[in-house]
Amino acid sequence: MSSVPTKFDVVVIGAGPAGSAAAYTLAKEGFKTLLIDRGRGGGEKELFGGRVYAQPLREVWPELDKEAPIQRWVTRERISMVNGDEVFTVEYKSPAGKSFTAFLPQLTSWMARKAEQAGALYVNEITVDEIAFRDGKAVGVRSGSDTIEADVVIDAEGVNRLLLERAGLVEKLKPDHVALGVKEILRTGATQLEASFGIDSSEGVSWVVVGDITKGVPGGGFIYTNKETVSIGVVLHLKHAIEAIEAGSLNQHVYELVEGFRLHPFFRRLWRDATISEYGGHLTIEGGLKFAPERFAYPGLLVVGDAAGLLLSTGVNYRGVDFAAYSGKLAAEAVKYARDHGGFTYDNISVYETYLKNSFVYKDLKKHLAAEMLMNDPALFAKLPRIALGLFRELYEQDYSTPTPYEALISVLNNENIGLFNLLPLTLSVVRSL
Repeated sequence: MSSVPTKFDVVVIGAGPAGSAAAYTLAKEGFKTLLIDRGRGGGEKELFGGRVYAQPLREVWPELDKEAPIQRWVTRERISMVNGDEVFTVEYKSPAGKSFTAFLPQLTSWMARKAEQAGALYVNEITVDEIAFRDGKAVGVRSGSDTIEADVVIDAEGVNRLLLERAGLVEKLKPDHVALGVKEILRTGATQLEASFGIDSSEGVSWVVVGDITKGVPGGGFIYTNKETVSIGVVLHLKHAIEAIEAGSLNQHVYELVEGFRLHPFFRRLWRDATISEYGGHLTIEGGLKFAPERFAYPGLLVVGDAAGLLLSTGVNYRGVDFAAYSGKLAAEAVKYARDHGGFTYDNISVYETYLKNSFVYKDLKKHLAAEMLMNDPALFAKLPRIALGLFRELYEQDYSTPTPYEALISVLNNENIGLFNLLPLTLSVVRSL
C-alpha cells in the first residue's frame, strides 16, 4: 500500500462483479478510482454455482459476448424432484440462450482487467480493515497503518460484511441470513458431456434438483454444464440445517450430501468416469431484501452487490452476478451525478437509492418476496417431492387396476399420513409465491 497514492475520487472495496462494474464505469468517466481486493488474483475469492444472465452485463460491458470467458450458453432448463431412487424431471428448451455458465474467478478476473484497462488502479492481496469515517461521513479506507482517502467509498465486500458490521451499519451475520453452498467440478470432456446430457457444442444445461438430496432441509441441488466439465453441488439454508442437526434428522456432513448427489443412481450416469477437479464452499445470501442494510446510501458511502442483499432465489431463478454488476453500474452513475450537480454530498450520492429502487433489480426482489419465503419452508422440501413422486408412482406403476388421479392422490396422502385439507396450506403457499 505504500506505493499507492493516498487520495482518490472513489475507492471501491472488492473486485467481484459489483466492484469491478463500478470501477470500470467510474474510470471510463474519468474518475481517479482505486479498486482494492483481498484475493491474490482477480476473482480468486469468488465461488458460485455457475450461471449468469447476460443482458444486464452487456449494459456495462457491451463486448461481453466476444471477450468474456463464457463456458456455454444455457439452452435447456431442467427441474427434478427426487425421493430415493425416484426422479421426476421437466425440461424447457430455449431457441436462444439468455444466460451462460462461467467460472466466476475467470469471469470476475476479466471484469477487473476491464476496469484496469479503463484506467482504474487495481490493487490485490490487500485487506481493508475498516472504512474510515470523519464526522459521520465515510472519507476513505484503512489497511493496517495505511489510510487511503476518497470522496466516495463503494462497499462491494460481498456476503461477509465485516466492514459494514464494524461501522455499525448492519447486524452481525446470523444463520437465518445465509445458506451454505458446496460445489464440485467434475471433468468429463466435451464429448462425453454432450452425449450424456443430449446436447451439442452450442448448448448448455441448467438443472435444479429438489428433494431428499438435502434430507428435507430447505435448499437443493444444482447442475451446470461447462465446456468440458460439469458443476454440481448442494445448497443448505443454514438456520434449518442447524435445526435439523439439533433435532437429529440431519447427521451427515455437507460434503457427504454432495457425494450422495454425485453418486445418485439417476444422476451419476451423466458424469460416468469423471474426475473431481475442484471442490469448494461458499456462503450465499438468503432472503434477498431481508438481508439488505437499512439504507443503500450513507454519507460518503454506497453499498452494492451481495453486501446490499441483491440476490434473487425463487427456486426456479437464481440471479446474483447480473444484479451485483448492475448495482455497481448504478452506484457509479450516482457518483457521476453528484460530481455534475455540485459535489459529493449525501443528498447527491443518495440518488443511488432512487436509481436502485427504480431498477429491475429491486423490483424483482420485491416481486418475489413470497417465493423466497416459500424457499425457507421445510414442509415444501420434506413433503412436496414425496407427494409428487408418490402420485406419479400410483399413476404409472400398475399391475391391473388403473386409479384416477384423485384416487392416486388420496392413496399418497394416506401413505404420508397427510389429510387432504392439511395439503391446502402448502398448496396455497405455493400459489401465493407464483
